[in-house]
Amino acid sequence: MAKPPDEPLAVEVRVRRMHRRDLNRTWEFLKLVFRDVNRETVEYQRPRSKARFLDIYDEDGIEQLLFEVGNQIVGYAECAFDSDGEGSWINPRYFEKRGMRPIFVEELAVHPEYQGKGVGSFMLEQLHHMARVRGCTHLVLEVAENNTDALRWYRKRNFYKLDAGIFMAQ
Repeated sequence: MAKPPDEPLAVEVRVRRMHRRDLNRTWEFLKLVFRDVNRETVEYQRPRSKARFLDIYDEDGIEQLLFEVGNQIVGYAECAFDSDGEGSWINPRYFEKRGMRPIFVEELAVHPEYQGKGVGSFMLEQLHHMARVRGCTHLVLEVAENNTDALRWYRKRNFYKLDAGIFMAQ
């Protein structure tokens, strides 16, 4: 898992596991971050509903991290360590066949006012560390094709396309 040279972190960011008391303010944070992307996509970006977001907190095999500056949430990451979860879209044989042991990044969100300040790179460093500790070899995530800023950001950090799902209409 190669990573690009570090961007200087322009702010001091604290990372911690999300607690039950954080659920409501984290939900509001995610709505803010994905509002513009969700206006333009066929498939809503995660989480699709507050009820589903609240359910995820209690699921096994999910890690939810908050990144804060002071008391403000500036980033959120949600990872799964296997593809056996309810409603999973992942085919584990794809990764086994390629000798990959992935951590699935279900969500990676940076507050719009903190984008370009090194917060996302710091978050990615933390996820790489968590992956290594868990014996994972790759970070795997999904990005909406029209989320050009996110695609550019991931490609700059050596992410590459695994497969393609295309929505079609007649």
